Amino acid sequence: MSWLVLQKLLAMFIVVALGWWAGRRRWLGDGDSARVLANSAFMIFVPALLFRTAARLDLAALPWRTLAAFFVPALLTMLGVYAVFRLRDHAAHPARASVRAITASYGNAVQVGIPLATALFGESGLGLHLTLVSLHGLVLLTVLTTLVEHDVARSQSAASVSAWHTMVRNMVTHPVVLPLVVGLAFNAAGGVLPELIDQLLQVLGAAVVPVCLVLIGLSLQSYGLKGPVATALRLSLVKLLLMPALVLLLAHWGFGLSGAPLSVVVLMAALPVGSNALIFAQRYRADEAEATAAIVVSTLAFALTAPLWLAALAHL
Repeated sequence: MSWLVLQKLLAMFIVVALGWWAGRRRWLGDGDSARVLANSAFMIFVPALLFRTAARLDLAALPWRTLAAFFVPALLTMLGVYAVFRLRDHAAHPARASVRAITASYGNAVQVGIPLATALFGESGLGLHLTLVSLHGLVLLTVLTTLVEHDVARSQSAASVSAWHTMVRNMVTHPVVLPLVVGLAFNAAGGVLPELIDQLLQVLGAAVVPVCLVLIGLSLQSYGLKGPVATALRLSLVKLLLMPALVLLLAHWGFGLSGAPLSVVVLMAALPVGSNALIFAQRYRADEAEATAAIVVSTLAFALTAPLWLAALAHL
């Protein structure tokens, strides 16, 4: 693995450590600062990032075969994990299956993925990686949000019709779905963001990374790592080993990818758990400690698993 990527990982852990220290020293007050920070990310910064991404997306130039080679196995992994925990823990928190599904499938495509793609594949590989990143949240978060809102609505209402009404109402106003839908509609109508609005959205969206890293540190200080490590380790193994293996199989032998496009989609799948898993967990108050542990464990383990995937790709 390149020194550039290791530097980025080190910088991430330093910011996480600052968040942990801020929580320990009560710099953000004595209340539930982690939840306040998560809500600010979920209600302000993430929607700005998603709307800007959807509004600026060049739909006509998307490499659909390469995108399918990543998102089909990614969705299979996510839905498989969701189904396992939905059936096994049906009496648990209604959001548990969705939180574990996003933890096992949503990678850190920005903080780790961008420097990795830059160092390994150059400008052309980075361009393909950024195309995947632009649709990452749109595809995975939209599907997971639909599932979790349905499960939460069903748990709160005995009547299935009422549950669907509740789910639809929550989806229409959801801070993930709404900016994506509005952004895509704006895009399809041929709209162009004014420079001031674009700059404003860019500034708000840029806050997602540091806010989420500090949030991980705060959550670590609140929950620790002792309790949820076993499940976090299993979810990390799914993210670091099973998901990239599935992407490699389907992308190479199913969609016929080779060379740089194959390497980009496999490394995208092999990235450690992203901070959106913790934001999702905080939003629905389910398994926050587990999501935090999975992010830390998978990021540490990524230094060992990434060279293995690079070696496998070099062999192909």
